Order: sequence, then structure tokens, then C-alpha cells
Amino acid sequence: MHLAIVLAVFPVIFVGELPDKTMFASLVLASRGNPALVWLGAAAAFALHVAIATTIGAGLFHLLPHRAVEAFVTVLFAAGAVLAFVEARTEDEEALVEREARSDRRIAGTAFAVIFIAEWGDLTQILTANLAAHYHSAISVAVGATAALWAVAGLAVVSGQGLMRRVSVRRVRQMTGVVLVVLAVISATSTIRG
Repeated sequence: MHLAIVLAVFPVIFVGELPDKTMFASLVLASRGNPALVWLGAAAAFALHVAIATTIGAGLFHLLPHRAVEAFVTVLFAAGAVLAFVEARTEDEEALVEREARSDRRIAGTAFAVIFIAEWGDLTQILTANLAAHYHSAISVAVGATAALWAVAGLAVVSGQGLMRRVSVRRVRQMTGVVLVVLAVISATSTIRG
């Protein structure tokens, strides 16, 4: 492993992931559940994507139909938005808080699934594959990329948990719906342009 490569990869992937939909998805999930479990689920999904990107490289992206993946992600975000709005409207505050507490057991799995699906063909996955090909050091690139993605997920879950201290669960559901609508529109736009 080459520390210089790790240090070169980290800021590229970190900055690339900050404005990304998966960062916002982690933030929203952390606002609804245990942030440590959200981080664990997101971290596992990111680690798997980094492993795929560094071992298979850019060739994988030529095999996957990028537009189909983006369309599927769009539908998932839109469905999530509808569910968030319906739940915010139909349940009282106490029921929402109680249900969120019970959902902690599933939150890591949900975070993994959301991040794993949304990250396919993502800028940071493509960057990771390209950096692995460029540096010819899959392990060094994997360490730098994984550390960067985990750091962004950490920032997202801390922000999401802080949000819960100031805002009601009902309001978080509504904000979740709005964020998911925005992510669905961004994803749809990407699909149409692609």
C-alpha cells in the first residue's frame, strides 16, 4: 500500500461525494433512526462498491445499462417520497416516534440497500475505478476511497441526528419527502440526459 496514493485519492472522493445523493440519503436515514446503524449500513455498502470499482474497474460500467440503473434509482426515491408524505400525514407524533424506535433493527439494512442501489454508476464509483486504473494500486485506492466515503457518511449521520433534536418526527418525514422528491428529479434528469 502506498500512503501517497491514499492521501491523493481521499480528497478527490471526499469532495466528489459531498454533494451526492447518497450523502443526502444517509442524512435522511440518520434523522429517522439510530445514526450508528445508518453509518454501519452505509459504510458496508460503500466498502462493497469500492471493492467492485477497484477490482473490476471501468469495464463494469460498460456492462451495466446506466440509464436503467438511474431510472430504477429515480423510482426508489419517488416511492420513498410518497411513503414519507403519507406517513407524516396519517400518524400522530407519538406513533411516529414509537415506530421509529422499533425500526432501529432494520435501519442498517435499509441504509445498506439504499446506498448500494443509489451508488451504482455514481461519480465516485467511476472515479474510484478510474483512479485504480490510473495508479495501478487497487489497495491504496480502495483505502483512500473507502476512508473518504465513510467520512462523508459520518458527517451525514451526525447532521441527521442533530436534526432530530430540533425538529419533530412529523416535520422530518415531510422534509424527507421533499429531499427524496428532489433526489428523484435529479436522478430523472440524469436519466433523460444520459
